[in-house]
Amino acid sequence: MNNLFGRLPSPGGDEGFETLAASPGVRIERIVSHGHTSPANGWYDQAQDEFVVLLRGAARLEFDDGAAVQLAPGDWLNIPARCRHRVAWTEPDADTVWLAVHHGPAGRGA
Repeated sequence: MNNLFGRLPSPGGDEGFETLAASPGVRIERIVSHGHTSPANGWYDQAQDEFVVLLRGAARLEFDDGAAVQLAPGDWLNIPARCRHRVAWTEPDADTVWLAVHHGPAGRGA
């Protein structure tokens, strides 16, 4: 049996990305952060929509239009393809565990 909170990466290392399942047009991944953020000038600009739910911890996402959203456990959002966003903050002293579902045809809306 697998568990989303099992085998978490140790704090102090790289942010953890683990693909849990994938098929054409869909990828499901677990992301584990420990105070990790996107680089100051780095934006995610993905070819697929991304449904993301915060399972544990806390985080703040920023969008290139100036909007920001604070996430607590259970909060989720669907980020459309090509919507530039970044992780501005994650809780530094606890595991921040995300579940991300990348879906839709790659290249759509490009």
